[in-house]
Amino acid sequence: MTPVAWVALTLAGGAGSLARYFVDHFIAYREHERFPYGILAVNLTGAFALGLLTATVNDDPVLRVVEVGFLGAFTTFSTWMLDTHRLDEDGRRRAAVLNIAVSLVAGLLAAYLGRTVGLWLR
Repeated sequence: MTPVAWVALTLAGGAGSLARYFVDHFIAYREHERFPYGILAVNLTGAFALGLLTATVNDDPVLRVVEVGFLGAFTTFSTWMLDTHRLDEDGRRRAAVLNIAVSLVAGLLAAYLGRTVGLWLR
């Protein structure tokens, strides 16, 4: 990896992390954190965007930085699982199971839809 690529990935990752933080907190503030809708929104939009980019980009290094750096840092498995664990710890097992099921099904659909749109735009 070249130094320029390393810096680009680092900056894109930082921007993706900040974007995740702001989207999550904006939605959580509005929903009063009863359910982790912010992380759900982050992961679904990230899955759609990644599906879209992988279908439209052949080997553009700039868009690979967006995919790996920005979207890799924007989406989050660890926060999704932590939120699910906290729901379960709070005795909200149904919400925890719903968080897993909706995230998996809707995430796969979002990625598929993004890829479908990307192939259509190609």
